[in-house]
Amino acid sequence: MSQRILLAIAILLAALVLGLAFFWQPELPERPLPVAAAPAGGDFTLQSASGPVALQDFRGKVVLVYFGYTYCPDICPTSLAATAEGLKLLSPEELARVVVIFVSVDPERDSPARLKEYGDFFHPAIVGVTGAADEVAAIARRYGVFYARQPVATAGGGYVVDHTSDTYIVAPDGRLDGKIPHAAPPEQVAAEIRKRLTKP
Repeated sequence: MSQRILLAIAILLAALVLGLAFFWQPELPERPLPVAAAPAGGDFTLQSASGPVALQDFRGKVVLVYFGYTYCPDICPTSLAATAEGLKLLSPEELARVVVIFVSVDPERDSPARLKEYGDFFHPAIVGVTGAADEVAAIARRYGVFYARQPVATAGGGYVVDHTSDTYIVAPDGRLDGKIPHAAPPEQVAAEIRKRLTKP
């Protein structure tokens, strides 16, 4: 007899829980989810092997801004190689209106001379720049870029730098106008550039 009562109670509780799950929809106050602020981008001036380079020097051109470092084992070479291949798909007239700025997030090891050699290896339109660590950090924040030094287990106490791997697109009027994801194929790189070149 007691088993029947327990079974009946269990069935009743199960029905109650199922009923609540299907039919009870409490009205909650509408709370919009917080939206992350879009990166502001903006002008900056850093040092290249040829002297100071200011973003505003390239008004009228599409500027691709990439944050990385020359000792990067894989991410940077992959991104810059794809960008360089994308640049090769442009006509000479289009290419004349495009520049790539490679901002080093490892100013301790990346001198302007080293950055020039590194950029030229991929494409002559790539300008390598660097600056004081606090300058680079402030610019990276404005572009929504994360990077952090990570030690590696080597005899010399070396390190790598984890970093955001997107390429940022600055429109001819100087506005931050989007980004190209890491490992995007060259055709996508060229298409993103052309989109900005043809905007009124």
